[in-house]
Amino acid sequence: MGDGQDRVDGGVPDEQPPAGSIPAQGRPGEPAGDVYDWFRRGAKLLAQGHPAAAEQLLAHAAAAEPHSRSIREALARAQFDAGSYAAALENFRAVALADPADDYAQFGWGVAAARLGDFETSAEHLALAVAMRPGADHYREALRQTRATLAARAGAYGPLLPGAPGYREQIGGEPGGVNDDA
Repeated sequence: MGDGQDRVDGGVPDEQPPAGSIPAQGRPGEPAGDVYDWFRRGAKLLAQGHPAAAEQLLAHAAAAEPHSRSIREALARAQFDAGSYAAALENFRAVALADPADDYAQFGWGVAAARLGDFETSAEHLALAVAMRPGADHYREALRQTRATLAARAGAYGPLLPGAPGYREQIGGEPGGVNDDA
């Protein structure tokens, strides 16, 4: 070992990977490469429509660099697209709390909250996103949908008619109420 070469397995010099190759895994279960490689590959998988695979790589990157907003945002997008709305909400929330002026993080927090049925939180964060970036049509549309859901739940559009989704016969025969056997 005194000759300056790293040796493994009985004194055989440790081979260096060829230039341009992907480094071997560091720990069992860890993908090959470094944090930046995981981020780039995860972002590419996400862009190619593979959010679950992207989520796996980006989760490793976020674990290694938990304060990186760009990694957390990409992870949140992958989680959202993979249907992991609660996890996506937490990552969008972390990015938005680290930088409250990040309109996309506010938007992500809002749409994830809507998917989880928390329309009050959704409206709050979507309104912030729209205020920060009023020209973003998809922000305004998401806010409009959330506000319409809140209004409908508050009865702003009148009672539901028989046959409408969510309609239940009310106790005592009044339409639009709650059924006693529901």
